[in-house]
This record gives sequence, structure tokens and C-alpha cells, in this order.
Amino acid sequence: MLIIIEGIVVCFILLLVCVVGLKDGPEKFAVFYEEDVKERVVELGYTTEKELKRKFTISGIALFVPMLILVPLMVYYINGASDFWSAFWQMTAIFMIGNLFDRLFIDEFWVGHTKAWFIPGTEDLKPYIPVKVMIGKWFSTVVLNPLIAAIVAGVMQLF
Repeated sequence: MLIIIEGIVVCFILLLVCVVGLKDGPEKFAVFYEEDVKERVVELGYTTEKELKRKFTISGIALFVPMLILVPLMVYYINGASDFWSAFWQMTAIFMIGNLFDRLFIDEFWVGHTKAWFIPGTEDLKPYIPVKVMIGKWFSTVVLNPLIAAIVAGVMQLF
């Protein structure tokens, strides 16, 4: 049960980053879009490359620091994991919950079926998440997340 709650915490962090990022409109927060969309929002004068890089850095820190620090802290200090395998499967489960939320709710529903992420002047660039990119995201979810969990659990065993 704790792992599900911790997975929901990860989902909330992701949702919070997106909501805060979108507060001024998706055209100001094009950091998660493909390069062609980013180039277009700069061409249209919605934002600048410098601003996109700044928001990308802030968003990356807001997303990945919790993943690499908060998740292991929850697994080791709340759940009491003491060996590689228990830490590995718990972190994998938490990462999977967060990434399933990202793939299904954010990517598929929110970006794919609502107007919340729509940027005027980019209609010809839709879908914003092309099939090739979505396949890569699913690969990351299924393969890279367990790999990251294994690396973090392995490093934590050194301490």
C-alpha cells in the first residue's frame, strides 16, 4: 500500500510541474514539445530559446531531483528496504506508477485529447507526441526505469 501512495506522490510532483509550467499558457512552456514545435513558438514570438532552456532546466530539476532523491529516501527510510532486490523492485514499482500516469493521463489524455496544451499556430505540427516519440517514451517506461532503479539501488548498497 505504501508503494502505491509513494507512486501517487511521484504522479503529483509531475502534475504539479505541468500545472505550474502551463500557468502562463502552453506557448510559454514548450519545453516538453518536439523541436519543431519549440522552433515554431520562438518564430511566432511566444518565447525565446533562452527562456525555453531556462524553463527546461527548472522543470528537469523539479522532476528528476525527486526521482533520484525522494524515491530512494522513501524506499529506504519509510519502507525500510535494506537490500538491493527489495529496493530495486520498490523503486521500479514507484517509477512505473509515475510513468504510467505520464503516458496514460498526461500524454494520451491531457496532451492528446484536450486543448490545455494547444498552441495557436502549431496546428500543422499535431499530434504533439508523434507515434515514434510515444514508442520511445514507452520503451523508457518499460526498460529504462527498471535500469535506473537498479543503478540507484546498487549505488545505495555502497552506503
